[in-house]
Amino acid sequence: MKILYCGDVVGRAGRNVITHHLKEVKEKYAIDVAIVNGENAAHGFGISASIFNDFLNAGADMVTTGNHIWQNRDIYPVLDNSSQIIRPLNYPENLPGRGARLVEVLGKKILVMQVLGRVFMPPVGSIVEPIEDVLKYYVLGKNADAIVVDIHAEATSEKLALGFYLDGRVSAVLGTHTHVPTADARILEKGTAYITDVGMCGDFNSVLGFDKETPIERLAEKMTLQNKLQPANGDELTIWGVVIEVDDFGKAVKIEQIAEKF
Repeated sequence: MKILYCGDVVGRAGRNVITHHLKEVKEKYAIDVAIVNGENAAHGFGISASIFNDFLNAGADMVTTGNHIWQNRDIYPVLDNSSQIIRPLNYPENLPGRGARLVEVLGKKILVMQVLGRVFMPPVGSIVEPIEDVLKYYVLGKNADAIVVDIHAEATSEKLALGFYLDGRVSAVLGTHTHVPTADARILEKGTAYITDVGMCGDFNSVLGFDKETPIERLAEKMTLQNKLQPANGDELTIWGVVIEVDDFGKAVKIEQIAEKF
């Protein structure tokens, strides 16, 4: 089975590259399951119900999110009612949605879960405890053909530590949130695919998917009337992601970093 994981979608440019080109990328890499992180899809912050549906229509089998999930209230009922979208698992249980969902594609059962990091991130609960609660019920190679964990975090150390902690128990541990693709895609010793950050989908000629002017002004400590981040909408449309191949036992046998430009 081949799983495509697309990094954080940022703004209109990110939406366009997914809705117009995801199926093309799936065909190119013979993808069985496509997962898209929609964390920054709605004007750079969060995701809306209509964008979520657009991603499904474009070929996504599951949509993950992140710390901006609460930005648009119309996604709340979708979080409760759809089995194809998750929010971070270590948010309080009384909030809308779930942090782990099982999606079945081509007769294969893929468990997708997500957690937030705790360093330089909004206050959340334990990273490990809710994952352990889920793994009491789902075992790789038995009642789950693949298990993919997204750690949406700022600190690379948290991502690396979780990768080693879950090595051999899940198919992949994939970092998101920083929007900068890292060069450490690999298979860990016990068969888990890992990368510290998948990257982003959107205009790559930008600062993390946003127009360059405002971040430069902030860097130079300039105060202007237009000091608000705006998603970049230029021509360097890119899908950054990884393609993971898993065997019949759910262990990863290959991870390939991709950067498809359109």
